[in-house]
Amino acid sequence: MINFFNKIISDNTNDKKRKFSKSDLSNCQEDLKNQLNALLDLYNDVIGSEKVVLKAARLGALDLLKSEDLAEKTMAFMRLTYEDPTITEIPKIEDIPQIINEIEEYLAELCARRAVEDRLERKINQKIEDRHQDYIKEIRMQVLQEENEYGEDDYIENPQTLKKYAILEKLESKKLTKSIMEILRPDSLEEIIGQEKAIEALKAKLSSPYPQHLILYGPPGVGKTTAARLVLETAKKMQSTPFAKDAPFVEVDGTTLRFDPREIANPLLGSVHDPIYQGSRKDLAEIGIPEPKPGLVTDAHGGILFIDEIGEMDLMLQNKLLKVLEDKRVYFESAYYDPTASNIPKYIKKLFEEGAPADFILIGATTRASYDIVPAVRSRSAEIYFEPLTSEHIEKIVNNGAKKLGVEIEAEIPKLISEYTIEGRKAINILADAYGMALMRVNSDIDDKCDLKVVITVQDVHKVAQISRLTSYTNSKGAPTFEIGKIFGLGVSGYLGSVLEIETAVFKTEQGKGTVRFNDTAGSMAKDSVFNALAVVRKITGEDLSNYDIHVNVIGGGQIDGPSAGMAIVAAIISAVTEKSLRQDVAVTGEISIQGLVKAVGGVFEKAYGAKQSGISTMIIPIENKNDIPEKYLGLDIRPVAKIEEALEILFAKN
Repeated sequence: MINFFNKIISDNTNDKKRKFSKSDLSNCQEDLKNQLNALLDLYNDVIGSEKVVLKAARLGALDLLKSEDLAEKTMAFMRLTYEDPTITEIPKIEDIPQIINEIEEYLAELCARRAVEDRLERKINQKIEDRHQDYIKEIRMQVLQEENEYGEDDYIENPQTLKKYAILEKLESKKLTKSIMEILRPDSLEEIIGQEKAIEALKAKLSSPYPQHLILYGPPGVGKTTAARLVLETAKKMQSTPFAKDAPFVEVDGTTLRFDPREIANPLLGSVHDPIYQGSRKDLAEIGIPEPKPGLVTDAHGGILFIDEIGEMDLMLQNKLLKVLEDKRVYFESAYYDPTASNIPKYIKKLFEEGAPADFILIGATTRASYDIVPAVRSRSAEIYFEPLTSEHIEKIVNNGAKKLGVEIEAEIPKLISEYTIEGRKAINILADAYGMALMRVNSDIDDKCDLKVVITVQDVHKVAQISRLTSYTNSKGAPTFEIGKIFGLGVSGYLGSVLEIETAVFKTEQGKGTVRFNDTAGSMAKDSVFNALAVVRKITGEDLSNYDIHVNVIGGGQIDGPSAGMAIVAAIISAVTEKSLRQDVAVTGEISIQGLVKAVGGVFEKAYGAKQSGISTMIIPIENKNDIPEKYLGLDIRPVAKIEEALEILFAKN
C-alpha cells in the first residue's frame, strides 16, 4: 500500500486549489476537530465501537485518538482507516483538510458497500424463507391429496412400481445351489479343529448366570465367529444360562461401522430421523415429530452382539458403545422433540424419555494385538485367545471338508494343502477350488455323466496353487542333521510364530583388526544381541574375537522384534569359532545377558506353533518361561534352561 501521508503531500503539491494558508487553518482548527469527531462517530456506527477500540489498540492509535492535538488525532485516524501502523510522521497543519477529504471518501465508500451487503443479505434470507414455505405447502397438498384419494393406510401403486415389483419377483424365482462355503462351514463345535481350549473358555463364560463381555483374539480363519455362534446355541440349552431360546445373534463387521458426527445415521447405536430433512414418516413429518430408529444394539437385546474386526472400529464409536454397555439402554435426542405435545405416538414418547433397551453381551473378534483395542473396552471384557492352526489341524479340516463334499481325495492332498496355509478358511478355499478343477476334468473326460465319480488329485491342487500364486507357508524346515554355524531362532508377529534361520561365518584376520557384520534389516535390538553375544562367546571359549572377522546373517532378512535371538546368536558364533556342529531339529529363543544368563522373552506360545510348523522337535526356552507353556506342548520337547551352557549341551549333543 502506498503511504497515505506521502500521497497527500503529493496531491497538495500538484493541486494549487487545495492549498490552505497557515492563518486560515489556525482560525478553523476547531471546525476540523469537529469534523474528525463526526467521522469517528460514523466509523463507530459502521463497524462497531468495540471493533474500533480493538483495532486502534492493535495499530497503536488508541492514545492518539484521545489526544486533543489535531495533528495527532489526524494521524491516529490515518492509521485506523488504512490499517497501517507504520504511519509515524505527524501531518502538517496545512495538509489536514486534504487528509480529512480523503478519509471522508473512504468512509463514504465503506458505508455504500455495507449498505449493499445488508440489502443483498436481506434478499437472500427472504428467498430462502419463501422457498421453504413453498416446499412445506407442496408437501401438505400432496399429503392431503393422497389421504383424500387413497386413505391414510393405502399405498399408491402405478405401472412403474408394479413393473419393478414384477422384476423382483422374477429374480426371486431364480436360485443357485448353496454356496460351497456354506456346505463346508462347521455345523457343530466338534468340527472346529484346534480350538478346544478357546471353546471351553467360551462355554464357561457364556453359560454362566452372569455372562461376560468378551474379546476374541487370534489369526484370521481359525473359527472365531463360528465358535461364538455355536456356543450361544449350546448355552441356550443349559439351565444356568440367562439366554432365552430365541436369543438373537446379531453379527456386524467393525470395518463397516463409522462414526457420523452429525448423527444423521448410526446403524450400530441408532439415530433420529428429524421431520422433513432426514426422512421421518410422512405422517410424523407433517406434524413435525422426529422419529427415533433403534440400531443393532437394540436388535441384539437379550442375546449377543458380535462385532468382527472390532479393532477396526472408529475410536469415537467404541467410546459411545461403552456408554450403552454401562446403561444397557440407548437414549435419543432431537431439537424437534417437544415432550409437552399431545399428538406424539406412545412409542416415540417412550423412546425419547426412557430410551431403547440394549441389554446384550458384546463379543468382539479381532486379528489385531490387544494394545490396539480401546483400554476401556478391554477392562470391561474377558479376553480369549484363539490359537494358530498346525499342519495336523489343517489336514483334519481338509479331510472333514472332503467328507462333506462327498468326494475322494488322494492321500497326499491334506499334507500338501497344509504346506500352503495355516488358516482353516483358506484351506477350505483351496479344497473347493481343487474340487472345481476335478469336476471340470471329469466332465471333459467322461461321456456318460450318469455315474460321475469325482476324485481330487494332487495335480488339481498344484494347478490351484499355480493359478492363485500360492507359495509354501514355511521355508525353514528342521531336520535330524548337524551343521556348523547355523541355528534356528524363533520370532513372532501378531499371533503367528515363525522360525528364523541364523547363520554365522568367522575368518581369522590380522591381530586386533577383526570386524563384526550383521544385516540391518533384522532390527536394532537384534544387533545389540550380537554385541552382547560376543562378550559371552569370549567368556566361554577364551578366544579373542578381535582377531576374527565375524559375519552374522538372518536368512531372508527376517525382522527380529526384541532381544530374543540372543541365545541363538551366541550358539551360532561359538559353533563357527570352535567348528562344532549344531543340531538342526532344535529351535532356540531367549535373551542373553553378558554374564551368560538366559532371560525371559514373550510370545512363547506363538513361537511353539512356528517351531511345530517347521518340523522342529525340540524347543529351548528360558527357565523363567517354564510355566508359560505346558510340557510336551504340540508334541514338542520343551527344554527350559537358566544358563547358556545348559543350552549348548543340548545343541551340541550327538544322538
